Amino acid sequence: MLKNYFKLALRNLKTNKGYTLLNLFGLVTGLTCCLVLFQYVAYQKSFDAFNSNADQIGRLHMDFHDQGKLTMQSATVFPGVAPLMKNDFPEVKNYCRLVSARVGWWGVEPAQWNVVFSNDAQNVKTIENQGFYADPSFLQMFTIPFLKGDANNALDGPNKMVISEDLAAKYFGGADPSGKRMTVHEGGQIYHYEVTGVFKNYPKNSHLKFDYLISYKTFISLIHALGKGKEMDPDMNLGWYDFYDYLQLQPGTDFKALEAKFLDFCLRHHIDSPEQIAKNNRNDFYLMPIRDIHLYSHRNEEAEVNGDGKSVSFLFLVAFIIIAIAWVNYTNLATARSLERAREVGVRKLLGALRAHLIFQFMIESLLLNLTSLVIALVLAVVLSPVYHQLLASDMSFGFHLPATYTLGFTVLFLAGTFLSGVYPAFVLSGYHPITVLKGAFKNSGKGQFLRKGLIIGQFATSVVLIVGTIIVFQQVSFMRNQQLGANIDRTLVLNGPVSVPDTIYRDTYKSFKDELLQVSGIKSMAASTSVMGKEIYYTNDAILQHSLTNQYYTFCFQYMDYDFVPGYDIKILAGRNFSPKFTTDNRAVLLNQAAMKLFGLDSPEAALKESIIYDGAPYRVVGVLADFHQLGLNTAVNPTVFVLRPEANNFYSIKLNSANTAQTVAAVEKVWNEHFPADPFNYFFLNEAFDQQYKADEQFGKVFGIFSFLAICIACFGLLSLSAYNVIQRTKEIGIRKVLGASVSGIFMMLTSEMVMLVAIGILVAIPIAWFVMHLWLQDFAYRISIQWWVFALAAIAALLIALLTVSYQAVKAALANPVKSLRSE
Repeated sequence: MLKNYFKLALRNLKTNKGYTLLNLFGLVTGLTCCLVLFQYVAYQKSFDAFNSNADQIGRLHMDFHDQGKLTMQSATVFPGVAPLMKNDFPEVKNYCRLVSARVGWWGVEPAQWNVVFSNDAQNVKTIENQGFYADPSFLQMFTIPFLKGDANNALDGPNKMVISEDLAAKYFGGADPSGKRMTVHEGGQIYHYEVTGVFKNYPKNSHLKFDYLISYKTFISLIHALGKGKEMDPDMNLGWYDFYDYLQLQPGTDFKALEAKFLDFCLRHHIDSPEQIAKNNRNDFYLMPIRDIHLYSHRNEEAEVNGDGKSVSFLFLVAFIIIAIAWVNYTNLATARSLERAREVGVRKLLGALRAHLIFQFMIESLLLNLTSLVIALVLAVVLSPVYHQLLASDMSFGFHLPATYTLGFTVLFLAGTFLSGVYPAFVLSGYHPITVLKGAFKNSGKGQFLRKGLIIGQFATSVVLIVGTIIVFQQVSFMRNQQLGANIDRTLVLNGPVSVPDTIYRDTYKSFKDELLQVSGIKSMAASTSVMGKEIYYTNDAILQHSLTNQYYTFCFQYMDYDFVPGYDIKILAGRNFSPKFTTDNRAVLLNQAAMKLFGLDSPEAALKESIIYDGAPYRVVGVLADFHQLGLNTAVNPTVFVLRPEANNFYSIKLNSANTAQTVAAVEKVWNEHFPADPFNYFFLNEAFDQQYKADEQFGKVFGIFSFLAICIACFGLLSLSAYNVIQRTKEIGIRKVLGASVSGIFMMLTSEMVMLVAIGILVAIPIAWFVMHLWLQDFAYRISIQWWVFALAAIAALLIALLTVSYQAVKAALANPVKSLRSE
């Protein structure tokens, strides 16, 4: 019996090739999109899941409040917090701390430097910034697999480091690096560290990316060697917050329950002084599970650029929408064939077939069609894997793969969708009465029309939401890319500063380098600074107005630069002046941006010029106020920033070009570089390209959202096509009579399309408030965002109506031009 059902199902599918191909196209497209998006979502949610302790580890975060107002949210905290919490809370099983290997305290303030590794024997010299100073416990907590060495003691003393297998191959070739020395140039100093282990390349799906780890005791010894006393001790310090602190909790510990104890912890250890608390100034600590960091942590000083949980959720929802639309189309197409199948049902019932047999027969057809679609979709997902990895900007290095949980979820979804999309047509078609069917009376029946029309309304409501979403995403990205930054970053070549030149000779070397560089044809100017646009300013400090009536300190970003930075970037000076060599007292002067001026409570730029600020215990006179410019992209608010003169800054060199021959100019710059800094690799980037990388994730989301939205709309059109075909079949006799009585082709066309247009119009009305709410919610993540305009909804509505008209026009015109004699004779 079952064999016969499959034979009949195959025969029906082969006989109606057009119907089968139409269904296959919709189902294959829907299933392929669903599989692709499932894989992407699974990968994004898999970050740090490979760590066997992942469910027990959390990273401490810190919020800064000034006078009750949240002023900054940091992914880093004080190094002394984690060990104190280990002592205070029995729930804490272990802890570890990381600090970027680029962070040091090399003078009067902390800075970020490039780190250069070299191995003269292998003739290798490269900037390596993907590394941390780490507590020994990090290796156990994060389950780092070792290929060489012993993870239990690899980082238990100063001047020890472990490197990845890739770094081992780069610097030591095929030799075992264990026990050998790595030369590291950093902050103008040269260090030699013993390689005590080689670890397997750390997985890419982690919120941390590193190629080497240096023992935390090395960092402590470096800071002490620089003459920093107990106040800057990286072991128990409660004021320097450049450190990632991780806690491993006892199994079964509730993160939120432990977090609730942090307020008393801060009071007990005087992290917030009574004077600060009286002014409603405080630091709040939070504990975020490491599996949530990649998608839901967007704070200052993140170790890496994280993903976007909202975008991932949107795409996950789109996956369900697309496959749901595909199955709805199958339902509508199946019922649109009711004329042909009803006669078959009538004959089979007269020959003794039971309704249950017919239902089973139609369900077998649905299963075969869906299984065939699934097989094709799986092949397409594998074949197109490299394309959609690039499209989704994913760093997945493998082909198509779904984790077990998502495979099970997709299987359940597939079986449920196959059943639900097949069961309604099966019950409708098997329910026809033989006598009624063979007399043809069923043709004018309205049975099931309400459901079919409801599905069409739902499909086009969804389509309008997707159209609106696509337009708004592209508007927002375009707005961010084209908005004035307040600084001119065009034609700017940025060099990573040297790290191997000792401080004692750097000033003279730099002056000679700059003088010679400015003689190169095509170079307009050059400026030195500790940061450039597109790079987060990591150094922050508290400052107060010298004659403050409230004795209120505020937290600011600090940017160090030379005399040429402001004019080089065409930054507008609202009041006062730029730093100048003519004023020898400028080493005790600062510039403020507008955001800093406002945070101090100053009414105008002119008022700021009458003030001095105090930070690190010393007064600095305000000599100028700069117009706000966007240090980071427009998805981030402008931070209150203090600018300090440092002519010898060497983190970044910004070179303004005025020549069209860029390649020749870069070659000339490299030649001058190699003459003055031969021990440092020549690394450069163009600032406008680097700055735009901040929008890459949003641009990719816009492209992906647009492409999958287009596919969803295409699939929805098949639903409308099926309903229009069904409508024509039902009204064949009516159309014939109307034409015999003198109805025009245009009149018939309007009659057949008006109902479809009405359904689409209802879908538009349903979609507009939903689209506004969803996109309003999405835009809240951007500090600078567009306002949603009415014309976006009008454009989406017109697009949906045009799509609907184009879809149903073929059937309507065909019916309107048909010979009425044929339709009436067949009756």
